[in-house]
Amino acid sequence: MKAYKGFNKDMTCRGFQYKEGETYETDKAKVCKSGFHACENPLDCLQYYGPGKSVYHEVELDGEIDRRHDGDTKVATTKIKIGAELSIPALCKATFEYVRSKCTNEHNAEAGKAATAGDRGAATAGNFGAATAGDSGAATAGDRGAATSRGSVAVGENGVATVRATFPKIKGGLGAMLTIAQESECTFDIVAWTSFVIDGKKYKPDTWYTMKGGKVVKTEEGEQ
Repeated sequence: MKAYKGFNKDMTCRGFQYKEGETYETDKAKVCKSGFHACENPLDCLQYYGPGKSVYHEVELDGEIDRRHDGDTKVATTKIKIGAELSIPALCKATFEYVRSKCTNEHNAEAGKAATAGDRGAATAGNFGAATAGDSGAATAGDRGAATSRGSVAVGENGVATVRATFPKIKGGLGAMLTIAQESECTFDIVAWTSFVIDGKKYKPDTWYTMKGGKVVKTEEGEQ
C-alpha cells in the first residue's frame, strides 16, 4: 500500500533512524503504540512533522496494518519500505491526487469527507475534508483540509491548497501549504507558479494572495 511519512531532517522518527531505499520489519502494529507509522493522505503528515523542519518520503507498507478511525489517515504497519523524498510541491501534488481519488459527487461535505463541484461551481468541506472545483470555481476546506480549484481557494490551518487560473486567488490559515499558478489569458498555459507556506511572517494567515508578474502579492477576494 502506498503511503507517506514525515521525518526529522536527519531521517529519524521517534529516535529510530531510517534510510531511503531501506526496508524495515517488526512483529506488531498498533497505531500510536507499535509498528512503523505513515499516513495515506500526505496532508496528515503535517500534523506530526511541520514544514521547514522536516522531510517527507513516499513509502510502501506491507504486512499487518492497523488504522485510525477518527478522520486521520495515520496507519501502523509491520513492514515499511522508504521511498524517494518529496519536495513541498510534490507533496502538494500527491495530496491532490489522493483528494481526487476520494471525491464524491456532492458539492458540500461534512468533516472528514470530500466534495467536488464543476465549472463555476463551489465546493466546501469541513475539517480534515477535501474540496475540488472546476473552471472559475471556488473551493473551501477547514483546518487540515485540502482544496483545489481553477478559480479561488481557501483552506484552514495546516491545510493544503492549489489554485490555477488566469487570475488565481488563494488564502490559508497558519501552517497551510499553498500552490498558485497563473495562466496565460490567450493560451491558458501556465506562465508562472510557486508554492509557499503561511508562516505568519512573510505570508499572513487568512489573507488573499494572487500572482502578478511571476510574484505572489496580496489581493482582495473580488479583485482581478
